[in-house]
Amino acid sequence: MELCVGATRVRGQQPQEQADEQALIDRCRRQDVEAFGRFVDAYQNRVFGFVRRMIPNPDEAADVTQEVFIRAFQSFGRFDGRSSVRTWLFRIAHNLCIDRVRKSDRSVSEVALVDPVEGTEVIEVADSRWQPEQIAMNEELMGVVEAGIRSMSEKLRSVLLLHDREDMQYDEIATMLGVPVGTVKSRLFLARAHLQEVIGNYLNVEASR
Repeated sequence: MELCVGATRVRGQQPQEQADEQALIDRCRRQDVEAFGRFVDAYQNRVFGFVRRMIPNPDEAADVTQEVFIRAFQSFGRFDGRSSVRTWLFRIAHNLCIDRVRKSDRSVSEVALVDPVEGTEVIEVADSRWQPEQIAMNEELMGVVEAGIRSMSEKLRSVLLLHDREDMQYDEIATMLGVPVGTVKSRLFLARAHLQEVIGNYLNVEASR
C-alpha cells in the first residue's frame, strides 16, 4: 500500500491510513531520520516534477529539490498543522524556486498578461485540469507545451502546476501563496489561456504545411 503523505483528506484513504500518516508526521517533527526518509520517498518525485518545470535546468532543479528537503527536515519541528503538510512542503519548494529564478543571471521571459487588480471581478475558471497525458501528443507538441509553461511568469506557472498537476484546490493554493482565492482563479485562467494560445499557434502552423 502506497503511503501518500500530506493531503488533508486523501481520496479513498481509510482511518488507519490517516492515523499512520499522522504518526509519520509526528515522528518527522521529532527529527526521526528513518521517518523522514519515508517522507522523502513519498514526495521526492512530485517535488522534483514541480521544481523541474519552474527551473528548466535539470541540475539546478535537482539542487533545489535537495534543498527543499533539507529545509523541510530542519524546520519540521515548527510545522504546526494549520495547513496540510503537502501545502507546507510545496510552499518551501515554491519559495526556493522563486529565489533561484530571481537570482539567476539569465532573464526570464514572462507572458504579457497581468494579474487582476484587487477588488475587480473574479474570473470563474472551469475546473478542468490540463492533463497532457490524456491527449495523444507527439514528442514535438509536448516540447511546445513545456516551452509554453516555461514562458509564463513564475506567478502563472506555479498556479498552473499546483492546480493542474498537483491537484491542489483553490483554497489550498491561496493559503500556500498568501493570496485571495480569486487571484488564484484569475492566474489559472490566464495561464490556461496562454497555454491554449501556444498550442493553437503550433497546430495552425502544422496545418498550413
